[in-house]
Amino acid sequence: MNPIETFSEKEVGLGWHPKRVLLILLMVSSTMIFASLTSGFIVRRDEGNWREFDLPTIMGINTIVIALSSIALQWAYSSAKKDEIGRVKIGLALTLGLGLVFLVGQWICWGDLVAGRTFFGGIDANVSGSFVYVLMGMHAFHLLAGLIFLAVVLRRTFNYQVHSRALLSIGNVSILWHFLGALWLYLYLFLLLNH
Repeated sequence: MNPIETFSEKEVGLGWHPKRVLLILLMVSSTMIFASLTSGFIVRRDEGNWREFDLPTIMGINTIVIALSSIALQWAYSSAKKDEIGRVKIGLALTLGLGLVFLVGQWICWGDLVAGRTFFGGIDANVSGSFVYVLMGMHAFHLLAGLIFLAVVLRRTFNYQVHSRALLSIGNVSILWHFLGALWLYLYLFLLLNH
């Protein structure tokens, strides 16, 4: 018996698909980015010259929208486990639509910030507003990537590549989407508590 073969037979892996491992690593790196941004927010706020302003109401509405999108995606995932492909398509389409509504809400939120004289940059800007734009913009960028992933999984569903024996793609997009929803909730609560 070859010693190399014996060693490889006894190796214990995570039992996860490489795409799942990559997704988890990407989420960990995203968590570190947002942790550093929110830490920077707190440190900079304590240095002074910090303008206080009210957060737009649309941020609360967006929180409800993203929570509903997570519920729709979880329903789609549960339906895929039962081979209810029609419901999978509806759940994914709802999630995609609600994700787009969330992005429109972010755009409206930025408009409300500008109307309240809170700018990202320029002569009238304050670092407090800049932090809010960066946090929201980074989340919107991540959400846009999630929407692209959702669209790919929806297309795969129409090609009958998502079902009870092929759950990797819908499982991964579910993990990512729930992560993005939790991340938004964290950012929203963080900004509420620190304004």
